[in-house]
Amino acid sequence: MRKLSLIFMLTFIAQQMVNACELCKEKQPKALAEITHGAGPNGTLDYIIIWSAVIIVSLTFFYSIKYLVKPEKADPHHIKNIVTHEYFG
Repeated sequence: MRKLSLIFMLTFIAQQMVNACELCKEKQPKALAEITHGAGPNGTLDYIIIWSAVIIVSLTFFYSIKYLVKPEKADPHHIKNIVTHEYFG
């Protein structure tokens, strides 16, 4: 019961901590008003940097999941097979 109440409290407390405060909401652009604290992007260059980072992180995440789920190498001496066979199998 204690674990359940702790998880419940952390879920709702963490949710409130993630939301931006009232002062920060006023200073942010409409799209970011509820998300971030502090000064928002000031110009076009800031948005280019942010969206470039979002694209890079998204592609990295996609390819990491893709190659973890279905790697393309079928060679039994490939390093992924050495690690899995020696230590986990």
